[in-house]
Amino acid sequence: MTTKIAFIGGGNMASAIIGGLLKQGLNSADILVVEPFAEARERLTRELGVQAMEAADRRLADARLVVWAVKPQTFRDAAAAVQAHTGSALHLSVAAGIRSDSIAQWLGSERVVRCMPNTPALVGKGMTGLFARAAVTAADREQVEQVIRTTGDLLWVAEESQLDAVTALSGSGPAYVFYFIEAMTAAGAQMGLSPAQAQQLAIGTFVGAADLARASSEPPEVLRQRVTSKGGTTYAALTSMEDSRIKEHFIVAMEKARVRAQELGDEFGAP
Repeated sequence: MTTKIAFIGGGNMASAIIGGLLKQGLNSADILVVEPFAEARERLTRELGVQAMEAADRRLADARLVVWAVKPQTFRDAAAAVQAHTGSALHLSVAAGIRSDSIAQWLGSERVVRCMPNTPALVGKGMTGLFARAAVTAADREQVEQVIRTTGDLLWVAEESQLDAVTALSGSGPAYVFYFIEAMTAAGAQMGLSPAQAQQLAIGTFVGAADLARASSEPPEVLRQRVTSKGGTTYAALTSMEDSRIKEHFIVAMEKARVRAQELGDEFGAP
């Protein structure tokens, strides 16, 4: 990749993408970051060797791709400062909830791709959902894919509203996994293992099960059934979960996340 890229916001997600781009061979001199916090700017320069500036200026005009890694509530103000310099750029937003209609309006450009990454991107194992507006070309999509694949896997959706479901499923999903790891670790410690032993077993089980699910041609339901002998230990645990309606409650919880993603678009988007 030889394109010059600007990042608006230099937090964890931006750093993960920048790190992936550098590993892919992009020259650090071709990356510019707008980051208002001095400590974050110093870290970006020290750890990644990229240019970091406090506020937007005409140097952004050289960027062919602008990655928006800002909080939803600050997007509008950030766009107002950047818009004059990036009229010909392709825009990629990782801001949760902010719809592409609002982004296109604030930036005066229809070349907008929205995406919802997740935190495993920090270790190159992310899962990102993407939506492109009609003006985004095949070449634009390819450029975005080059960027996102440095952080893990990706999935395009046809309808922007589906990104709210992506947010609920994979965007927030790592927290659900960590929640179950916490519970399994606590249970293991309660049953006589040390906390460190229980955590190692819990994390290893999630990693192995996920790898098996990815490698298998069979659905998770079949894989689960193969581990569950009637009257056995797994059967006892899953029966308890079913009696407690854990799956049903989990689905309701994810729907709450989807609704909140929708609310963010309503709350912080264009009027």
